[in-house]
Parts: sequence; structure tokens; C-alpha cells
Amino acid sequence: MDRMRELVDLLNKYSYEYYVLDSPTVSDSEYDRLYDELVELEKQTGVVLDDSPTKRIGGEPLKKFEQSRHLNKLYSLDKCQSLEGFEEWINRLIKVNGKFPELTAEYKFDGLTLNLLYENGKLVKAATRGNGEIGEVVTEQVKTIRSVPLSIPYKGKVEFQGEGIMKLSSLENYNKNNPIPLKNARNGAAGAIRNLDPKETAKRKLDVFCYNIGYSDFEITTQRGMRDFIKEQGFMTEGEFAVIKSIKEAEDYIRRAEENRPKLDYLIDGLVFKVNDISLRENLGYTEKFPRWAIAYKFKADEETTILKDVIWQISRTGKINPLAILEPVELSGATVKRATLNNIDDIKKKKIKIGSRVFVRRSNDVIPEVMGVSEYHDTDREIEPPKKCPACGADVVKKGVFYYCAGGEACSSKFIKALTHFASKDAMDIEGLSEKTSEALFNELRIDSFSKIYDLTPSDLEKLEGYKDKKIANLLNAIEKSKDTTLARFIYAIGIEGIGKKTAKDLTKKFNTLEKLKNATKEEVSQIDGVGEILADNVVSFFKDGKNLNMLDSLISKGISFEEKSVKKGSFTGQKVVLTGALSKYKRSEAKALIEERGGEVADSVSKGVTLVIAGEDAGSKLDKAMKLGIKIIDEREFEKMLL
Repeated sequence: MDRMRELVDLLNKYSYEYYVLDSPTVSDSEYDRLYDELVELEKQTGVVLDDSPTKRIGGEPLKKFEQSRHLNKLYSLDKCQSLEGFEEWINRLIKVNGKFPELTAEYKFDGLTLNLLYENGKLVKAATRGNGEIGEVVTEQVKTIRSVPLSIPYKGKVEFQGEGIMKLSSLENYNKNNPIPLKNARNGAAGAIRNLDPKETAKRKLDVFCYNIGYSDFEITTQRGMRDFIKEQGFMTEGEFAVIKSIKEAEDYIRRAEENRPKLDYLIDGLVFKVNDISLRENLGYTEKFPRWAIAYKFKADEETTILKDVIWQISRTGKINPLAILEPVELSGATVKRATLNNIDDIKKKKIKIGSRVFVRRSNDVIPEVMGVSEYHDTDREIEPPKKCPACGADVVKKGVFYYCAGGEACSSKFIKALTHFASKDAMDIEGLSEKTSEALFNELRIDSFSKIYDLTPSDLEKLEGYKDKKIANLLNAIEKSKDTTLARFIYAIGIEGIGKKTAKDLTKKFNTLEKLKNATKEEVSQIDGVGEILADNVVSFFKDGKNLNMLDSLISKGISFEEKSVKKGSFTGQKVVLTGALSKYKRSEAKALIEERGGEVADSVSKGVTLVIAGEDAGSKLDKAMKLGIKIIDEREFEKMLL
């Protein structure tokens, strides 16, 4: 009972911070863990305390807004966090229905739930979810959101439900232009909608993704039909919507969604599965809190809070000195995270991050975790001080823009060691066995201080290194020899032009085709590549004007490094940047892409202003819609085949 009391008090405190103050101090996953523990204790004891959060559907509405009662109750969703839990829910449905019921699946957006009332075709009221029955009236704030229609074709009475969200691109732009950054997109949306000044709401450029009808004066028979009606009325319905007829289809949908999640421009924290047939829903009914006919499949957390224990400064292969956060270990996206990036000193000051603070840490797939902001300060927290000396060689540091650099130049051992490790990495020259530890040993013990010198190494040289015996020596020398036969894109990435990653290295290869043409490229020519701005173009041109770099390249080529340099392909797609969308009847996507590239074209993954042509197959989706809005030329499969002739 003592633990239950402790959990109830803690959860109510967190709920107040989350729903009322819009200033959470813990992540959603931490709240969920404590909530689940309380639910389990209540099951074991049969006791539910009067103020337990398990008795409530949501938080209390804010007092500063007018209150509004929803026409129908907005229920919470039961949740599962594994395929096993999802299958248990399915089995309960089958037990009632006698067979697998047709389901629908869609994304679970991470924002603020809104209830939108329309009468006679006009938006008359917008309210937050509140406690599920009564919410706060935020009509004027919602009217600033351009994806919410002020009028709709239907002239009856209907309440739509959706999620107010702040796209990640909007969050990035907002934080660039405002002195006080937002911690995350979810807080950005909630804070904007609950702001008493609609002008402030408008600044954050929110969207609303609509997914449900809570009340209507007409009959709705399926979720599929409901979504179609929502789209017909002009609402935004984002994410992949699917009708599911088997567990395998459901699991395939979950897998696809988890793969797509890092690519989205908005936050989702799970998926929502619902019984498609409305009449079957009525048979299944509700618990006190949840509909039995729906469930939320929650993803593993990609955001947590933890204590920032210290900050150390590390030198990169370009001489840039970067801050690294040392954290109290925390589980994030299925991995234990102990370190996270802090970007730069200006970003640290902007976010008011201090050593000892409890901070938000976010991670997406294999991307390095990042400290997003502070959730809680303590009296003992300390300011983060920028470096005065290079942590590797002790030389002075210089500040260029928002970054610090080692002024020691080539004398800084750490800089070369990291550069050599990068040169040998898998996506660069792919020299297996040439790790950072080996690079350090080569520099310190064999005086290897240029890339080309590794191609002069002999067995007798490597025998001097600790741990190197016959087999290990042979493997490393074989890997070094094998690396001589590479591609131009790998070589460009390997030589360490600042800011040039794998993708841009490939783009440079497509644009210039030979190393000689790239050496002589102008800033204007490099800037023509999609995604390359002035700074990157300057980096490329400056690199090939530097005499030391040119000598380094000549030295590498003299060691026998070679790569296939292709001539410019010309054909019916020359000069075209093409996007494929929908299903083609005669060609797989990979086949169509190869045919376009063989004829001089470039294939892009997404529609943007730089795209010149869209090839639309069957069931083309949002890419087609976006192309039409941008006025990009669109052709069908038959016209595509004509261009191949």
C-alpha cells in the first residue's frame, strides 16, 4: 500500500506537469512504466485509491480557458508493447467474434488531441481532449492552423478528432529563429494550442492530422468509410492507412512502420489498430476506460530523461572540437545509452544545459543520441565551459562560427588518427582491421602520418606492434592491398572533405564522373547538386585548391589506387530528376530505376522542387498529390515505356 500511495502521488505530479503546465519532467515511457506498475499492484491487492490516475481518462482541463463538454466521450486506448501482447488482444476479439475480425491500422501521432465541431458546414468550436468529457475551448488558436478547414461540404452536425502536431521541420525552423528553443515537437504543439495569444500559435506553423469522428448525425458503418469521409471534407490524413485481414498482415504493417518512422517529418509513438466494422464494435463494447475494439501498439521509447554527469571535449578528424555528454546510463530504443551529442557551445547556452541537470535525450534508430533540452535543474548544477586548449595535443583553440578548432594543425595527433580511421572505414576505403586503436599504434610507433604511407607497410613493420602475429599481419596487409581497387564515390568520402558524407560523395561522382573534373569544379557547379549549399560547395572547392591536399591525392594514386570513372550517360532522361510512385505493372521499382539511370536520369526518393518528372503507377499516394501541388510533370506507365524506346 505504501508503494501504491507513492506511485499515485508521483503519477499525479507528472500528469499535472504534462497536461496542465505543459512542462513534463519525465518521458512518456518512464510514466508508462510507473503506471503499469500501479495497475499490477491494484490487480494484486484489489484496492484502487480514490485519487489513482487509473480512474481517470485524462488530465484536468486548464482553468484559464472556457470549458466545453464533448458530444461524445473521448476514450483512451488500451496499449501493448510487443507482438505477444498484440496477439493476446487479437485472441480476445476472436473469442467474441468467432474469427479474425477485419481491422484497420494507422499511425499513432505524438501531439495534442483536438475535438473539432462543425455545424452547417462551419467550424464552430475546437477543444482539447481535456479529461475525455470536458476540454478547453481553443477555437481561435486552431483557426490559425492552415490544415484545419474553416468550412466543409457536409452541412450537418459532426465532431472530428485529430492530433495537433508540430512537424520536425517546423520545429527546426522555429528553433533557428527564436532565442528560447522548444524541447521537442510534442511540447511545441501543446504549448502553441494552449497559448492565450493566437498569434503565438500561428508562429509555430502547426498541422492537424484527422483520424476519427466522435459524433455524427448520420450513420457510419466502417472505419474505412469514416476515413474516406474525413478526406472528402478536406482534412489532412497523414500516414499509411491499411485494412488488415490477418495477423501476418498486421505484423508486416508494424515492421513497415518501424522502418519508416525515422524518415517521417513528424513524431509517432506507435500504431492504432481498430475493428473496421462499427456494428461489431458495438457488440465488443467498452471497459470503464477503453474501447475493447481498439488498441495502441507502442514503439520502444526514442526519448528518455537522465542526468548529465559531465561534458568532455573530443577532437574530430577535421580538427573540430566537439562537446560530448556523459550520461547516467539509460535504456533508449532497446540500447543502453551512456553518451550523447551536444552540437556546439551556442546550442548548449541556447538550451540552458548544465552539468548535473536532468535532460531529455532522443535517439532514432542508429543515429547518435542527442540532448534535446533540460527537464529539471538542481541547486548543484554547473555551467558548461568551452575548451581553452586542445584535449589531444594541448595547442590553443580558435573559434570559427559556433565551433572550436585545434590551432595545432597537422601536429595534432588525434586529428590524423581520426582521419586515418575514417579513411579506412567500411564505407570509405574498407580496410578491415585498421581500427582507431590500430591507427593510433601506426602513428605513435611507426610514424605513419599520411594516408599513402599505409600502402608502404611491410610484415616486419607490423611485427613491431603489440598483438600483431603472422595471421593478423597478413589479414591487414591483404585488406590494404584490396582497398586499392575502389570506386570514386568511396575515395571522395575517404579523403575527408569537411561536411561530405556518403550521399554527397555519390552525388559529386554522378555530377563530375572523374576526379580530374571534380578537382577543377567551380563553386557554382558544385552548388547545383541538390542538398549542397554554399558552405559545402566552399569546402569542396577549397579542398582541391590546397596544395597539400593535391600532393596527398597524387601520392595515393601513385600507390596504385584506381577507380572506374564513368563517362556521362546521355539519353531520354538526361537532365531529369525523377520520382517513382505507385506500382508499375511491367517493372519492379529497381528495374525502372536502372532504366532511368541508364538513360541519363537521376532517381530521387521524395518529391521536392528540384524534381522534374514523376512516374505514377497504380495506387500512387501522397507523392503524386505533392507533385500536382508543385506543378511537376506527371506521366503514366505507358508514357514511361515510350521514353524507353
